[in-house]
Amino acid sequence: MNINGKIIVVTGAGSGIGQALSRILSERGASLVLADMNEDGLNATLTSLKHQDQAVTVVGDITKAATRKAINKAAIDTFSGIDVLVNNAGVVNVGPLSETDDKALKLMLNVNLLAPMQLTRDLLPTLKKSSSPTLVNIGSMFGDIAFPLFAGYSATKFGMRGLSDALRRELAPEGIKVTYIAPRGAKTGATQAFEHLIEPMKMKLDEPEVVAASIAAAIESGARSSYPRGLERLFVFAQRIFPSVVDNSIIAQLKSLKS
Repeated sequence: MNINGKIIVVTGAGSGIGQALSRILSERGASLVLADMNEDGLNATLTSLKHQDQAVTVVGDITKAATRKAINKAAIDTFSGIDVLVNNAGVVNVGPLSETDDKALKLMLNVNLLAPMQLTRDLLPTLKKSSSPTLVNIGSMFGDIAFPLFAGYSATKFGMRGLSDALRRELAPEGIKVTYIAPRGAKTGATQAFEHLIEPMKMKLDEPEVVAASIAAAIESGARSSYPRGLERLFVFAQRIFPSVVDNSIIAQLKSLKS
């Protein structure tokens, strides 16, 4: 797909990966509908774009029907449609499941998994009118390799991967492509929640711009999925074929953290 001239919706566009992706897409000539509940962040994203006149912002919570309706209306009123929906918005809570309260669990489920389902459903009638309709779901390596202390987050990202596989098959007869992106952790504000785990758990973090570039490349190539280069790909293979090997490795890291 040639991004130039495409109408692209990006959720979670007010910070981190969403902000970096918005900049890249604008540089490549896309018209953008940017959504986030952080108005200041959205304004910062907008002012950083190469083509500010080809972008519109929607401030609101995507777990709310009114916000999802506003996103669809903004796309139609401003650009007459939608070609690509990027479900990027997400939240993370870190810690033992036994110490995680209902509010944190519900927030992750609602933002990371339920809202993408709802937004996709609500925008499908508009998306189907495009000549090159594409759905892009931003998951995580935690959607393949589940980490201790990230149980709730990993569960939502496993769900996002399953959602992507199901919709790829469900929407194929209608010509809608579905791309699943599984980035490593990115150096964003959310990283502060687990800074103390990065070294002992041997996590590798990428700059948001690196992740954003890989997302843009996946959109352009029409990729089924996109994973980072490096040992993580081998771990994904090992997770599916020799899960006990990955179990032992990660459990050893957790034990070293507690010792």
